[in-house]
Amino acid sequence: MGFKFIKKLPSPAEIREAYPVSAKIAAIKKERDARIREVFTGQSDKFLVIIGPCSADNEDAVCDYINRLSRVQEKVSDRLILIPRIYTNKPRTTGEGYKGMVHQPDPEKKPDMLAGIIAIRKMHMRAIEESGLTAADEMLYPENWRYLSDILSYVAVGARSVENQQHRLTVSGFDIPAGMKNPTSGDFSVMLNSVYAAQHSHDFIFRGWEVQTTGNELTHTILRGAVNKHGQAIPNYHYEDLELLLQMYNKKDLKNPACIVDANHSNSNKQYMEQVRIVKEVLHSRKHNPDIEKLVKGVMIESYIEGGCQKVGEHIYGKSITDPCLDWESSEQLIYSIADLV
Repeated sequence: MGFKFIKKLPSPAEIREAYPVSAKIAAIKKERDARIREVFTGQSDKFLVIIGPCSADNEDAVCDYINRLSRVQEKVSDRLILIPRIYTNKPRTTGEGYKGMVHQPDPEKKPDMLAGIIAIRKMHMRAIEESGLTAADEMLYPENWRYLSDILSYVAVGARSVENQQHRLTVSGFDIPAGMKNPTSGDFSVMLNSVYAAQHSHDFIFRGWEVQTTGNELTHTILRGAVNKHGQAIPNYHYEDLELLLQMYNKKDLKNPACIVDANHSNSNKQYMEQVRIVKEVLHSRKHNPDIEKLVKGVMIESYIEGGCQKVGEHIYGKSITDPCLDWESSEQLIYSIADLV
């Protein structure tokens, strides 16, 4: 076999027992989950802004960023719910490069999965304790979900994972919103089929158990742009794209139709400053069409303290080591603009 079994990792239950959430964190999560749920069920007209670094690579910088976000949340709480991105798993197109803190707690050292699992749990808990904001993470590995399931308030399933059966079935057991991104091909039907699967109950094998799920009525779509056969980015945030998605939703028997627009990735062709313009166009489309306003519940923005990105080892505090991100000053102003426009 080509596998080298290095060490047996603790189960999620064992990790949660060793690093338990405090009563404060549990109370914050319960309250935040309820408010975010109300946005997806239509009981609240607040707008979601899922914002933060492309990948969480440094605990101090991430918590610094989220504490800044918390102070802005206080000023826009009547209109917006800010959900920080603390993305600890980083999908790689070719499999090479930094794969996130769960792999490498220190990007300059060798992978250490046990240290990574502990590090991401501690970071998420510290962020909540300091800021009062529960976060979003990407579910790259379904079997890792329960290491953070008592902490997260939002989960995204990426473009390369959305067609995977195990991702879809695992989401069907969530009690928090899960966004299914369109695949890199841009096919809306694949994305909506994934939503349908996750909204229904299933029996399957999960972490060595036979399990049965109830279905997750908060599963929804995320538009992140596509890539054509020539490798060129094709945006899908325009009015016509939102109108098409709305029409396709109307033909499906799905609960709580909802869409989040990812302003970066193939929608911006990773031109990170374009996120400002893209978000404002999406908000204009919502104003133009009441049905699109009901459908589009929020936006997703890649943002950090310093704009752009750096290579591993450059040690620029608060600057992404993966995809380029919007700088803090521009991000703060964009949040205030969103609050004025929704």
